[in-house]
Amino acid sequence: MKEKILQKSTELFLNLGFKSVTMDDIAQELGVSKKTIYNHFKNKTDLVEGVTNNIFENVCKGIDQICSLDQNPIEELYSIKRFTMQYLKNEKASPQHQLNKYYPKIYANLKNKQFEVMQDCVVKNLNKGIAVGMFRDTIDVDFVSRIYFHGMMGIKDIKLFPLQKFSMNTLLDHYLEYHLRGICTEKGIQKMNQTIIKNK
Repeated sequence: MKEKILQKSTELFLNLGFKSVTMDDIAQELGVSKKTIYNHFKNKTDLVEGVTNNIFENVCKGIDQICSLDQNPIEELYSIKRFTMQYLKNEKASPQHQLNKYYPKIYANLKNKQFEVMQDCVVKNLNKGIAVGMFRDTIDVDFVSRIYFHGMMGIKDIKLFPLQKFSMNTLLDHYLEYHLRGICTEKGIQKMNQTIIKNK
């Protein structure tokens, strides 16, 4: 039952937002009483924390699987982007923004965990790109990995990038190209152009 509650809550939170969905909504969707939910989660904050941890773990597993395929570093980044967009339902309700606004402690904790995982993943991707001659060997890997994370968090700021003007998919496409053009060799630019065409 706990797993069912997490699954349904994840679906509702991602589609409608953390603020909009009530415990009553979740109970109704599951066809159970609120008491059943409270047997597993002491309150909505506890449930939101459970959902965000669950999403984080599932996204990490998916990214690990993509990285194990040993694609070239540029295709790897686009594969990760496609996977996260599918998993997070294109972030229609901007759940990250709502999480930050209404559950700042959970958001801060999640952001720290995201940084640790992404830092490791991006550093490996950058080093692989340098090794195969697609990324310039003069880049500062530590700096680029950190600025990449900061940019990824920045494009999810709906005040700067309102969802009516920029879909999350468009933002990620623009950001990936922006990131890659700053670090690619000529060989990397060619591969990036091919990958962009393939992903359209």
